[in-house]
Amino acid sequence: MQLRDQRCRRLIVSGSATGQEATRPCGRRPVSGPRCKLGGMSAEPLLVEDPNDPEVILRDLPEQERDQFLRQYHEAVDAAHDPAGYRRLQQLLHAWRLTVIATGRPGYYEELTAVRNGAARTMPAEEAIPDWHERLAAARARTP
Repeated sequence: MQLRDQRCRRLIVSGSATGQEATRPCGRRPVSGPRCKLGGMSAEPLLVEDPNDPEVILRDLPEQERDQFLRQYHEAVDAAHDPAGYRRLQQLLHAWRLTVIATGRPGYYEELTAVRNGAARTMPAEEAIPDWHERLAAARARTP
């Protein structure tokens, strides 16, 4: 594939899949436009999903969690009309993002059932996390 600059207006791409030249708007220079081809590499803008986006959360949640998410989300949105409620909405979305991660792990629901039935093997946080008390104190100091 060869690239030729047509003085800042169009990028000529030869050797495309169809064997024909194609022109694409490219901004000032081939390297600056959002749809330029550089040495066989696409310079398309990369769209990164926000994991706290409610649509992403809803899409990635297991079916059995969606009704509860939507109920809580609608309540938090209603409360967020008041600026003081906006932080609660952010916290809710973050918590549900973590739920998406947890429920995506194989065996999550089996472990949850074992905990609820008292059959899960557990240990105190102080034993599982060496600096637990320091972390807990730091988190409490940050909480308003």
